[in-house]
Amino acid sequence: MNDALRLAFGTMSALPVRPPRRVDRSVAGWAMGLGPLVGTALGLAGLVATLALRDVFAPLLVAAIVVGVLGVATRLIHWDGLADTADGLGSGKEAESALEIMRRSDIGPFGVFAIVLVFALQVGALTELLEQGAVGGVLVGVVLGRGALVVACRRGVPAARGVGLGWAVAGSVGVAQMALGAGVAVLVTAFVVAADPGLGWLSSLVAVVLALLWAFAATAYLRRRLGGMSGDTLGALVETTTAVALVALAA
Repeated sequence: MNDALRLAFGTMSALPVRPPRRVDRSVAGWAMGLGPLVGTALGLAGLVATLALRDVFAPLLVAAIVVGVLGVATRLIHWDGLADTADGLGSGKEAESALEIMRRSDIGPFGVFAIVLVFALQVGALTELLEQGAVGGVLVGVVLGRGALVVACRRGVPAARGVGLGWAVAGSVGVAQMALGAGVAVLVTAFVVAADPGLGWLSSLVAVVLALLWAFAATAYLRRRLGGMSGDTLGALVETTTAVALVALAA
């Protein structure tokens, strides 16, 4: 479990942690199952930033800063994956050629559009939540976004290629790891909703359901389109699921 914690925080955040002593299928599975726990740590950082800035700046500016802080806290790895995935899918080419496009370091128009759109959705939804006084929404959204990793890396979902992070974690999440990830996500969401009067139980339940449905649907599409999951598609899932959860909470 120590190796899983190191792998989870080392790959999903910018926290300076020691590298794991070993990485095998078991460690990878538990690391992905711990995704919502990493999301809790990141969401708490976003919540602290929100509380510190909400009396200083307007909600829109606070929301933009907080989303930026969360991006830096993850070394923008998920945003890079979002851009690469959008470029690959937007090319309209077969899986092998699309994956080759995703491996390139440059960003095309589809990637730029995807980043702008998802960033705008996250900032807009967070702005609405701040105006409603639901500051805890940022924590819930980030946790549910990382919960998508549990869905995407479950057993039966293959890797898109035979190398890279996606190959190391694809299909590694079993029933126990899935239960851990789902349990953390649900418990954190329930605690935040109980503590934050600005968040409603119904909207929070809808956010959980929609985030789960999006994760399953997007994973199924990516599996059919690209043959499986890669590190880039996992990053894209994290940011898009976060956006779906925040929009649902704001509604």
